[in-house]
Amino acid sequence: KIEEAIKEAEEACEGGVSGECAAAWDSVEELSAEASHKRSRAKADPLEEFCESNPDSDECRVYDDEAREATPLRIIRMLNEKN
Repeated sequence: KIEEAIKEAEEACEGGVSGECAAAWDSVEELSAEASHKRSRAKADPLEEFCESNPDSDECRVYDDEAREATPLRIIRMLNEKN
């Protein structure tokens, strides 16, 4: 997809810089950013991914040394979002 967009942008710019040329390169930039974002999401921590799907599992509990009890990660995230 990106390669096609680059080719289209190059063709749009053959006659000089124009609005069509700029729009074509904007499209290339958007596709590139989207691909980059997908790659960065793919590099996520496997435990994080597991906990998103299984927030109440033992592996996803966060222990408070003072309280000596476990709190599900989803509750901690919810509390952090409020602050």
